Amino acid sequence: MLGLLGRKKKPLTVAAPLAGEVKPITETPDPVFAEKMMGDGFCVFPAVADGVTVVSPVAGEVINLFPTAHAVGIRAADGLEVLVHVGIDTVKLQGRGFEALVAQGDRVAAGQPLLRVDLASIQCDVPSLATPVLLTNLDDKRKWRLDRQGPVEAGDPVATVE
Repeated sequence: MLGLLGRKKKPLTVAAPLAGEVKPITETPDPVFAEKMMGDGFCVFPAVADGVTVVSPVAGEVINLFPTAHAVGIRAADGLEVLVHVGIDTVKLQGRGFEALVAQGDRVAAGQPLLRVDLASIQCDVPSLATPVLLTNLDDKRKWRLDRQGPVEAGDPVATVE
């Protein structure tokens, strides 16, 4: 029992939820995300396509699935909460162009499809397709790093949380 007290959590890999270009969260074209008001993280500027599958960046439980399917939150086994928010101001589309492939309460594997999004059909109706990936409940005890920037495919490792 005493051996468990000082045990560090195993590092957690956070993957890209869709193909595109990874940049620091500060480069997101929305001050709420860029100024880290909802948490730290990174942003994926997606490659535009008619049908894009958004995959889970971590294994865990779906704890938030917005009715408009523009954002989904997942809690990893170690308690880290990750929010994937597809596009900027996409909530105003009221679900048009989005299809949920999971339900709140579902357990998901890293890389498992979460959403299907028709980026090509919504790109003219939103300020940006930039997709923030937020670590919403980081505290001073946990550190994270962005391991990769630039082009990625969905499911590629991007960040590590320790």
